[in-house]
Amino acid sequence: MARIISIINQKGGTGKTTTAMNLGVYLAAFGKKTLLVDLDSQGNATSGLGVDTRIVAEDIYSVVINEVSPFLAIHNTNLRGFDILPASRDLAGAEVELINVSEREFRLKKVFEKIKSEYDFILIDSPPSLGLLTINSLCAADELLIPMQCEYYALEGLSQLFSTIDLVRENLGANPKILGAVLTMFDRKSRLSRAVSKEIKNNFPGYVFEAMIPRNISLAEAPSFGKSIFRYDPYSHGAKAYRQLAEEVIKMV
Repeated sequence: MARIISIINQKGGTGKTTTAMNLGVYLAAFGKKTLLVDLDSQGNATSGLGVDTRIVAEDIYSVVINEVSPFLAIHNTNLRGFDILPASRDLAGAEVELINVSEREFRLKKVFEKIKSEYDFILIDSPPSLGLLTINSLCAADELLIPMQCEYYALEGLSQLFSTIDLVRENLGANPKILGAVLTMFDRKSRLSRAVSKEIKNNFPGYVFEAMIPRNISLAEAPSFGKSIFRYDPYSHGAKAYRQLAEEVIKMV
């Protein structure tokens, strides 16, 4: 059965989508059959992997809202063993449509019940909010990975995220395990990056990955070519960091 990992942070600009894409790519490169679920209405993970949402017949919206079979919506990527369940802009209205649906918090979990035997890992690129789609992601996940940008406000909002996780555990019966935080956009030459890194590690001892994702031009450029860092620049510092992160995740059983 798949390990289901929600990549989550309600704060935007933390490298969440970049992490979801490239962690998934390297898990697949290590021989782990992996599915990336793009739950963000912006669809950046979808377009970043070269999937044209304009010609996609079925997507995560139709699967969650209209109960279309997920097997009809899953697309292969150009890397063997790495699939994507794409997003669409219709997701922007999905939370309103879910309000009056019974067991609305568990729609995504029910989808995964149908497909989790097909994969080693299912990664969820969660939206940058704490709405119903993110609640679905929390309820469906076994584990949580939190990307944190190395900036002054990195710790702001984490208490709100943890409060939401506690509410989900107490009221909905879900119990996702926090794998840890991964530091993104790290600049070794920056005193601020080093200070923030130290502060995060002091606040969450044992819950910060050794792999730190650097500020890297190749990571920024790759999605515009519809490629992961593995395809675009596999020898870059960014690629090496995501390879290390995948190795760490695989070892955390």
